[in-house]
Amino acid sequence: MNDISQEMQGKIMQFQQLQQQIQVIAQQKYQIEMQVTELEKTIEELTKLKKGAEIYKSVGTILVRNDDREGLKKELEDKKETLEIRVKTLGNQEKTLREMHQNLQKELTDALQKEKA
Repeated sequence: MNDISQEMQGKIMQFQQLQQQIQVIAQQKYQIEMQVTELEKTIEELTKLKKGAEIYKSVGTILVRNDDREGLKKELEDKKETLEIRVKTLGNQEKTLREMHQNLQKELTDALQKEKA
């Protein structure tokens, strides 16, 4: 890298940082999508339960009986909605970073080809 300008070295570092940021955001997005899927299945199972069935809610490290099925369902739906908003936000961030990454990649490729010429 000694024959590459300081500016190019900075852009290469920025390029690598963008790659890392994209990976982190993609991982976060995936984890939250899995939580949304789990909540969807939980809500579906909660809806299938017969009236009067015992329902327990995880609170910290213990299970607590919950007699308010509709309240629990609403709580789960609210949590799911919040997570879906987070997934959308992360998706927008990921898209922006990918665009920046592609633009920087093109810029670096063009600049390196000019330096070789």
